Amino acid sequence: MRRWPYTFGVSLSIVVGVTAIIAAQRLDVPLRDPDGFLGPAYVRLPLIGLMFFAAGIIPMAVRRGWRDGIPGIVGEFRGILKADWSLKRVGYIATGLLTFYVCYVSYRNLKSDLPLIRKGVLFDTDMLRLDHYLFFGHNPAEVLHSFLGTSVAAQVLATAYVSYLPLIPLTLGAFLVWGKDLSLGAWYATALSLNWILGVVSYYSMPTLGPAFAQSSMFQDLPVTGVTELQRSLFRAGSSFKEDPTGSASYGIAGFASLHVSVVVTACIFFERTGQKLVIRVLAWAFLVMTVLATIYFGWHYLADDIAGAFIGWLSVSIAAWATGNRGRRRRSPEREREIAARAEYAEPTPEPAS
Repeated sequence: MRRWPYTFGVSLSIVVGVTAIIAAQRLDVPLRDPDGFLGPAYVRLPLIGLMFFAAGIIPMAVRRGWRDGIPGIVGEFRGILKADWSLKRVGYIATGLLTFYVCYVSYRNLKSDLPLIRKGVLFDTDMLRLDHYLFFGHNPAEVLHSFLGTSVAAQVLATAYVSYLPLIPLTLGAFLVWGKDLSLGAWYATALSLNWILGVVSYYSMPTLGPAFAQSSMFQDLPVTGVTELQRSLFRAGSSFKEDPTGSASYGIAGFASLHVSVVVTACIFFERTGQKLVIRVLAWAFLVMTVLATIYFGWHYLADDIAGAFIGWLSVSIAAWATGNRGRRRRSPEREREIAARAEYAEPTPEPAS
């Protein structure tokens, strides 16, 4: 099954896509293509792929052929395409983007169906009690407001939280288009897709609204940020959906588990296991810390949501590694590769056994 690294991912996208279609038909609601950064996902993802394609080829072609003018650049462009861009590679890139797209759109539709299927079932009171227990009788959000303040910290954390929306598709595009090892792109695309599926399962297993929607008074003193606008938009859309589920609005409020945390954890672990540059790994872990703080600070999630999200992120990477043939893989750093090569060069040859 794992000879083609996308077998599992494509199968997963078919199953979840069919599930979303059946749910929409049973509930008599339309399937919706959620909007996002740079427009709908079916526009956004191809644009990201084309952007990385251009960024990977055009500068190289210009650098090699600028002395001969436009004809030289065009000639180098064609040479790079012929040498590096086989139909197999293009097919892998398209499959990765399509798998991610189908799983994400299905996730958004199944998430929107949540209040219709799990009517009136909420666990916010239990989660709030658990938060107080874990923080020794205190509310985690109030502790962060007191410790970090509610001015500069709010703006910084809001910027980090909202930047998640474009960053994840961009990292996927980078690995799919720029990566020479096609199985790594399949691994990352499958891991991200698994986040959406496991996230939907967690939403239905324990529906919550999150502190900002269950106890909005706790966050009224925070300044207006991009997060504030996003929360208001989600509240308006959720209210419109409940009034008319067949309309254009979709429901997008769910706390357990935190997919912001799960997806960023997936990226961090994937970067570590594939031996990305130190600066990339450090930035990824720093972004995770900011994301976790933001989820609590703005009341998106309870502590248990973030813990469950971290588990989903780890599980997604592990399952995707097995499914794409990368189980147990650890890419050595360039320094380690050079060290091993040097040792091999000066090692004494192993004597052949006597006949």
